Amino acid sequence: MHLKDTVAVVTGGGTGIGRAIALALAEAGAQAVVVNHSRSTEEAAATVAELTDLGCTAVGIRADVGDDRQVRDMAEQVRSRFGRIDILVNNAAITHAVPHEDLDGLTDEIFGRILDVNVLGPFRLVRAFAQDLKAARGAVVNIASISGYRAGGSSIAYGVSKAALLQLTRNLAVALAPEVRVNTIAPGTVATRWQTDLHGTTGFAERAEAERESVPLRQTSQPEHIAQAVLAVLTMDMVTGEALIVDGGKHVRY
Repeated sequence: MHLKDTVAVVTGGGTGIGRAIALALAEAGAQAVVVNHSRSTEEAAATVAELTDLGCTAVGIRADVGDDRQVRDMAEQVRSRFGRIDILVNNAAITHAVPHEDLDGLTDEIFGRILDVNVLGPFRLVRAFAQDLKAARGAVVNIASISGYRAGGSSIAYGVSKAALLQLTRNLAVALAPEVRVNTIAPGTVATRWQTDLHGTTGFAERAEAERESVPLRQTSQPEHIAQAVLAVLTMDMVTGEALIVDGGKHVRY
């Protein structure tokens, strides 16, 4: 796949990893990037401005991926504005910090909402754009997590949701073949607001410093590293249904 002149949708595209992916697509020559957001309105507007400065047609669309009607409305807006979609990056996700041993603290409501956004959300997006992606012979990249492979992360529900997303990727790769490729990027720790919201600025800095001792590359991933991986799998024309872990090699020592 050539990225020049493509039309891309990046969910959760206003901040962190999503923002880095959107900017990387623009820098790679994308014609248009749709920045989806649900809460980060000001940040999404700032990202749209950055994309515009790069010469890319950019538009922000507010839609909760946990709501199928909002997803379908967004798909119609993209279809009406651009007439096609080549790339879908399912990056939007939520979590709720609950210690793994606190089973009662992980209520049905919390568990259900995490699954609704992190698993059903990407499915809703793919379903809404499936025919457009097939017509364009496009590609989907889902953003999972190392938490989908191991018993860690902010909560049991979060890890389960990311493990489910890995399997959803495999199933969708078959369902959309041969026209559309579907792959996953599974980041480890990434220096984003997500982490500082969970651990605090000082707490995250201390955790990241300690973790680097067990990371072969001795670095903490930045959002731009995840964007590099997304662009890489987008251009791999014979790769589908796969997951690429981006964590500086830490997973080989878990």
